Amino acid sequence: MIILFVFICVSIFAPYIVPYEYDYMDGLPMQGPCEEHLLGTTNVGQDILSLVIWSTRSSLTVGLMTGLLTTCLAVIMGLTSGYFGSVTDDILSLIMNIFLVIPGLPLMIIIAAYIPVRGTGTIVMVLAFTGWAWGARVLRSQMLSLKNQEFVNASVVLGESSSHIIFKDIFPNMLSLIVANFFGSSLSAVLGEASLEFLGLGDVNANTWGTMLYWAQNNQALLLGQWQWMTVPGICIALLGTSFALMNFAVDEITNPKLRRK
Repeated sequence: MIILFVFICVSIFAPYIVPYEYDYMDGLPMQGPCEEHLLGTTNVGQDILSLVIWSTRSSLTVGLMTGLLTTCLAVIMGLTSGYFGSVTDDILSLIMNIFLVIPGLPLMIIIAAYIPVRGTGTIVMVLAFTGWAWGARVLRSQMLSLKNQEFVNASVVLGESSSHIIFKDIFPNMLSLIVANFFGSSLSAVLGEASLEFLGLGDVNANTWGTMLYWAQNNQALLLGQWQWMTVPGICIALLGTSFALMNFAVDEITNPKLRRK
């Protein structure tokens, strides 16, 4: 949580802590770390530290928004399929199975490559569209287990509506699993966004860590000694991913008595 909080603070207060504006290009090209540019400059004279700080906002937004959208899709599909069963379950399960069988990264690449409009919103939609099925399958299984419990049968006898039973009776008992799914989806989104941007399938003019990796690779940053141009955004991606992964493990440990430390 501390790691995530630091990135959130950096993204919020970026205009106040950044050394230079994101479009600053008055530095010497490929300048090494110095007093004016702590991480050096790019091939066009942009301050690398400033780019890392400005890119935090976009990359964090992609991770959180994709995690939220993916979780919403998983909840809707999984709970609907598990509760109503019958033909509804057969159709939705078929759709889930199709998305589970198709490899995620190749599907993301194909979709992103053929979408004419590129940008942060497009990346979020592509990642959410290709990443909801696993969470939906897990939630469906949990729904099948909970809908036969006595407290659910009592609500049915009382004549409560399906929406009331799903969201008032069953949903709170699945909250920990949904939260874990959110963090797992956010982790996948951070890595997926970086992969798509690195391959040039996003908006190459956007300010994200993945775009920084794309331009660093295209301009042979490692060969020219500008290792920080590529490694610093890579470390940020790894730290943010680690944050989501650790919080996911924590939720599992808190909600599952078998995983709690003695």
